[in-house]
Amino acid sequence: MRQLIIGIGGVTNGGKSTLAMSLHARIPNSCVIAQDTFFKDNSLVPVDSRGFTQYDVIDSLKMDEMMCEVRAWQKDPAAFQDSCRLRSQCPKMSEAAADMYTLIIEGFLIYNYRPLNELIDMKYFLHIPYEICKERRCLRTYNPPDPCGYFDGHVWPMYLKNRNEIEDTVSDLVYLDGTQSREKIFANVYKRIKMEMDKMPGKTYLCVLVLHLNCKKQSKMHVHV
Repeated sequence: MRQLIIGIGGVTNGGKSTLAMSLHARIPNSCVIAQDTFFKDNSLVPVDSRGFTQYDVIDSLKMDEMMCEVRAWQKDPAAFQDSCRLRSQCPKMSEAAADMYTLIIEGFLIYNYRPLNELIDMKYFLHIPYEICKERRCLRTYNPPDPCGYFDGHVWPMYLKNRNEIEDTVSDLVYLDGTQSREKIFANVYKRIKMEMDKMPGKTYLCVLVLHLNCKKQSKMHVHV
C-alpha cells in the first residue's frame, strides 16, 4: 500500500480550501483534513489587551485531535476514507491503483507544528499581497465577525510572523502565487503530484484534467503509468 501526504498551507483567504478540494475531486482514493475544523471553543482562545481573540496562533487549535485524525488515516486509509464525509468524485479506479492513497492536509499553520510538518511529503504555500488579502477577508463572513482593526492589528502581523518562522525552519516548501487563476494553480500542483506518484513503485491510474486557461474547454484522459 502506497501513501502520499500533501500539504496546502498559506495566508488566510489565499485559496487553500479551493485548491485542496479541487485536488480531492481529481485524485482517486483521496481525503481532506482541514485545520480550521480543529479550533478550540471560543471561550478557550485567549484575548489580548485590545480585545483581539488570538485565533492565529497554534495554541488556538486542537492539534492533538488533528494528529489523531492523521494517524488514523496512516494506519488504515481505506477505512478512514469510508468514514470520511469528503469523498473523491473521480471514476472508480482499477485494482492496479487500489493501493494508492492520498491525504490532503490544508490549513494556515500546518507547517508551524513540527509533528505534523514532518509527516507531509509535498508542501505547498499560497501567498497573496496585503491589499488583496484584506479585500478578500472583508468580503467573507466570520463567526464571530472580525472586530474593527482585527486584520491590521492581528491577522496580517501574525501571518508575517508565522511565515517567517517556517521560512527559517521548513525545507522543500513550494510557494504558489494565489493571485493566479485557480485553474492555473491547480494545473501546476496537480502536475507536480502526478510526477511524484510516477516515482513511486507500482502502477497508478490517474484521472487527468487538461485545463485551458481560458476556461472554455476542458478534456479528460486516463494515463496508464
